Amino acid sequence: MMMSLMLLILALLPSKTNAQKFALIDMEYILSNVPAYERANEQLNQVSKKWQAEIEALNTEAGTMYKNYQNEVVFLSKEQKKKKQEDILAKEKQAAELKRKYFGPEGELFKKRTSLISPIQEEIYNAVKDISDQRGYSLVIDRSSSTAGIIYGSPKVDISNEVLQKLGYGN
Repeated sequence: MMMSLMLLILALLPSKTNAQKFALIDMEYILSNVPAYERANEQLNQVSKKWQAEIEALNTEAGTMYKNYQNEVVFLSKEQKKKKQEDILAKEKQAAELKRKYFGPEGELFKKRTSLISPIQEEIYNAVKDISDQRGYSLVIDRSSSTAGIIYGSPKVDISNEVLQKLGYGN
């Protein structure tokens, strides 16, 4: 009886060997303080606007072709109507293909984003890993992420500024 009571008390006492250390980071804050990330986003915005303008120009051209077709339809032969309709459809298809090429799931914007942002993310990951290894953190949580589900995080465990310093951007 005395032995089982002693075991129960020992089991309920917190054990130092099982303690897990954790830290928080604010990825949005870190990224907003990394100039390379801001430059990459600006490049992505510029190229995105350029590509969107190309697509809009093709759509405008298709719209103009359709309006012209509607104005001329009564004067066109059956063959001419068919040819104009095919031309309009071809222009619309060209715009759709260009949109998919630039903005599709594996499109040029995705590839450009990956090539510009991945090295920055890798650098941040390595800085977080180094700090975690030095301090013995088992877990680092991004508190800026909506999926983290953190209700409270003490500023004492936020290592965002330390990550920025490790990257060479800190105070």
